[in-house]
Amino acid sequence: MGELGELELELLQGNQEKHISPLKNFVAGGAGGACLLFVGHPLDTIKVRLQTQPRVPRQDVLYKGAYDCFLKTVSKEGLLGLYKGMGAPLASVAPMMAISFFGFGLGKQMLQPDPTKTLMPTQLFLSGCLAGVFTTVIVCPGERVKCLLQVQAQASGGQQAVRYAGPLDCALKLYKTQGIRSIYKGTTLTLIRDVPSNGAYFMAYDFLKHKMTAEGESVSQLSTPKILLCGGIAGICNWVVGLPPDVLKTNFQTAPDGRYRGTGLVDVLRELLRDEGPRALYKGFNAVFLRAFPANAWQRH
Repeated sequence: MGELGELELELLQGNQEKHISPLKNFVAGGAGGACLLFVGHPLDTIKVRLQTQPRVPRQDVLYKGAYDCFLKTVSKEGLLGLYKGMGAPLASVAPMMAISFFGFGLGKQMLQPDPTKTLMPTQLFLSGCLAGVFTTVIVCPGERVKCLLQVQAQASGGQQAVRYAGPLDCALKLYKTQGIRSIYKGTTLTLIRDVPSNGAYFMAYDFLKHKMTAEGESVSQLSTPKILLCGGIAGICNWVVGLPPDVLKTNFQTAPDGRYRGTGLVDVLRELLRDEGPRALYKGFNAVFLRAFPANAWQRH
């Protein structure tokens, strides 16, 4: 979700485009994305479980916060419980990075006919938005499978009587129920999340890199700590924009079939606001923002 490797972004800015092959960029993007998943997935699991826990009186909630969710998950399922559902995004991370690279590059080409001119922040934002549109075809089914695997132990009260044995088993069972439509459940909400959040990420990252570049120096000369800082802050900007639709998407994708109508946008939003108020749209806030910095740092290392 809007979190490209440093190598890819440098390519998109035109600094090394003629010297690095698409294959190398594909491999680098996949490796960076895998690092992000290994570092950030435990907090993603906590985020999803906080977002989908049953809405009951405050004193009776399953998890009181991110730390409480972490302790209970490890206690009941071990450390591997924090990595539930990682197989699906891990398998799709390399092609997702490649498609995101293509979408952002295409947006840049459309909005900047003259490559010698610097992209304006609004142009970077719109190019990032296009990348979000392109990646949805891969991100949505991966998110659907991932979220179902992350919450099934929570729904069944532990490790017993789980419905899906793994990512492939989950995808096959979804396909058998309602075909490809079931696998792509939540596509609209994924678009609502990823399009503006990708735009915010690219715009913030580029802006911060240029702000931190000393006069007379190139952006490519930025030190590693500064690059990590830019990536971490850009990741937070991504989630400030993307967390509310992510809450809606997660609840919709993990809900039983038929619970919500259509895209789920109106029904899920109405239910959350009625039961928990506007704060419900930022459930998992702590886990998300704890994840943003280390995940982006590892991806760029």
